[in-house]
Amino acid sequence: MAKGEARDREMRVGAMIFGLSTTLFLAMFIAPLTLPTGTVPELHGRANAFDYATEDGALSYGNQPRYDAHTDTMVNPEVHFAWTELPTAHAIAYAFGDLNCHNLAERSWTINGNQMPVCVRDLGIFAGLMVGGAIVHRRSINRWTVTDTALSVLPEAWQEGIYHRRWRHVAFYGIGALTVVPLGVDGFTQLLTDYESNPLTRMLTGIPFGTGLGLLFGALLNASPELFRNASDVRLPGGARFLSTEAE
Repeated sequence: MAKGEARDREMRVGAMIFGLSTTLFLAMFIAPLTLPTGTVPELHGRANAFDYATEDGALSYGNQPRYDAHTDTMVNPEVHFAWTELPTAHAIAYAFGDLNCHNLAERSWTINGNQMPVCVRDLGIFAGLMVGGAIVHRRSINRWTVTDTALSVLPEAWQEGIYHRRWRHVAFYGIGALTVVPLGVDGFTQLLTDYESNPLTRMLTGIPFGTGLGLLFGALLNASPELFRNASDVRLPGGARFLSTEAE
């Protein structure tokens, strides 16, 4: 790291990731808690689309009678819902959930008689992002590349073994797989079979995925080769050194 540079940047990045994910996590609970009971009915929407922006029209898919492939039944909503009619702070929370989550009632918790803005799995991802942000704040070190900056959060003994054996890429992708595979297996099993996971499983598979995302975001933001004169100045565990000015 360049002379005079401490971990100020890394700590700020970690705090930002932790703060944003904590805000999202808490907002998903506060929104239904602070609305009048029964304001938000059971929802059955789609991901990556606004389904509950209005009660009718192009952005009201969730309020229309339709066949629901997830439950293999016809859905005929008796109570319509539109987040644009909510107070601003609540509308933002439900708009976020509407766009990014399927909003399936059977995969979501209900609080105060109101369905939450996102499903249980997404809550797990937000919780994991909080964990990842905290780890980045505590341990991340700029080591020129995204790969080596990501590995800097591991215990020192692990890092020395990884660099001694030249396993840095194996370790990077292996850790990534460990955070993604549980969620992928659970999700695709539900998609391809009649299996339906329970809320605990959804939460437990969402947390490692979110943690991995938090660590990846931290590495992407903290890897700053411009803070070094050249790659050979980077101090790697076990006395390892870069042999060229490669950047990842």
